[in-house]
Amino acid sequence: MTDEVRVYVEEAPGQRTELVAPTDMGLSLMEVMKASGYDIQATCGGMALCGTCHVEVLAGPELPEPSDDELAMLESLPIMSQGSRLSCQIRITERLDGLVVRLMPQNA
Repeated sequence: MTDEVRVYVEEAPGQRTELVAPTDMGLSLMEVMKASGYDIQATCGGMALCGTCHVEVLAGPELPEPSDDELAMLESLPIMSQGSRLSCQIRITERLDGLVVRLMPQNA
C-alpha cells in the first residue's frame, strides 16, 4: 500500500510533467493540479457544474465511470473527446498511479 501516486500532465506532445499526489487526503485531481500551478478556474468549486477543469485522459489505469452530472457537463462543452473527464470528479487513489492527462482548452 502506497501513500502517494504519480500523475502526469502532458503539456505538449512528448512533454510531460510529473505530479506526486497523496492518496490519504481525499483530494481530487483538480485540487492537485491547481496546487501544482496549473491555471484551472474551478469556478464551481469541484461540483461538476462549470467544466473549467476539463481534462483528456491519455493513458493509464481505467477510471470509474463518470456520474450522470459529470456526463451532462461534459456533453455541454464545446470540445469533448473519448477520454474527456472533469478533473474535479477524479479522486486521488492508489489506482491512479501512472495516469496521464492533458488540460483541454476552455473555448473552441
